[in-house]
Amino acid sequence: MRLRWCVLPVIIWSVFLPGCDTRPGERPSPRVDLIYWPAPNPQELSLADTLVRLWNRMHPDVFVLMQPIPVSQSTEEVLLAAIAGKTTPDVCSNIWPGALEEYTRAGGLVTLDRFADFDSVVGARVPPDLLKQFRSPDGHFHQIPWKTNPVMMFYNARLLREAGVVSVPRTYGEFLAAGAKVSRDTSGEGQIDVWMGERDIRPIWWQRLFDFYPFYIAASGGRTLFDGESVAFQNEYAEAVLAFFRECYRRRLFPHTFFQGGDPFLLERKATHFAGPFEIAELRQSAPHVEYGVAPLPVPDGHRGPVYTYGDFKNIAIFSTTEHPREAWEFVKFLLRPEHDLLLLEICNQIPLRLDITKDSLFTDYFLRNPWMAVFAEQAPRTRGVDPIPDLKEILDALSQAYEASAVYGEITPAEAAQMAADRARSILEWNR
Repeated sequence: MRLRWCVLPVIIWSVFLPGCDTRPGERPSPRVDLIYWPAPNPQELSLADTLVRLWNRMHPDVFVLMQPIPVSQSTEEVLLAAIAGKTTPDVCSNIWPGALEEYTRAGGLVTLDRFADFDSVVGARVPPDLLKQFRSPDGHFHQIPWKTNPVMMFYNARLLREAGVVSVPRTYGEFLAAGAKVSRDTSGEGQIDVWMGERDIRPIWWQRLFDFYPFYIAASGGRTLFDGESVAFQNEYAEAVLAFFRECYRRRLFPHTFFQGGDPFLLERKATHFAGPFEIAELRQSAPHVEYGVAPLPVPDGHRGPVYTYGDFKNIAIFSTTEHPREAWEFVKFLLRPEHDLLLLEICNQIPLRLDITKDSLFTDYFLRNPWMAVFAEQAPRTRGVDPIPDLKEILDALSQAYEASAVYGEITPAEAAQMAADRARSILEWNR
């Protein structure tokens, strides 16, 4: 009897809780559960944990469970396997646009412009000329732009100064001239131990997103590799980029081997490094003594106009396995709030894709404290992504092989390399139609 009197008041109180939609005699509405996959790196997991906890406190009727993306060689492999097995999350914020068409072809994604407020949400974040590159060939949007990591040139100011380089190189000619002074034997052992630059020379597709591709975008004034589904990179811009890197290796400004024992930029064994703003966090943590700066990528001599680069975008998508698309969309909009973009900056050192972010007072204090991040933010509107080509990784592999043969080892000319990669790209597209 005591048990009954203890339970009864709780039952009565639950019926008359303020804001409760349940009427006497009705069952309470079931809670909606969503699964969210952020990127698996520590910074983004920390951000995701913070935002999910906040969401769950504010939305007791829609519970979000945050899970790191399962470990594999790449997020793209994991998501494709999950689409095939119908084990995808409701929401993922680590969508690389280069794999999007594979996801949509497999029927894996929700069309986001089905939501009535999509245009107003995305229009508040993304410049119109940048937004169009995220539209799929079917005319719809299956991703919403979230963040960008513009690839720029980090430079070691001390190494340049000690070598007698008085200004940061802005053109190929200036870079090669500076490299002739910087790349040298400082130990007297007869081998170069400080280099102007260095790149991972393995012919792996994603390596070209940090050398050939951003340099191609910069040299061409913002072009990408394709015009619709037609190969568009067999041109003077691709040849100029390949010729530039060829000279870097031929003149021994870049090594042909891997560095042993750590990152050569952090160890101050190379003067320049091509990377996104995520490199700043690594410098602060592992090499706070390095006197560095950030500049646009070098461009061909005589280049006119602004310098564009690769944006290394990561976007947000809702998967078609969701049973609650409306609630998932509300959670996506929650992730995109301005105050949460500030957390993305503070926790992850990555640039939210947001209009006029350096002029918004919400972000002023952050950029005053982090002036090199402001340089990346100012570059963000002048970025390009990748083309919505379903076989893009294979095509980048073909470009990598051509880059290795021409730029790294000088076995074929830049014109031959551009033609070889373009012919291979056309074959891949035709084979997979």
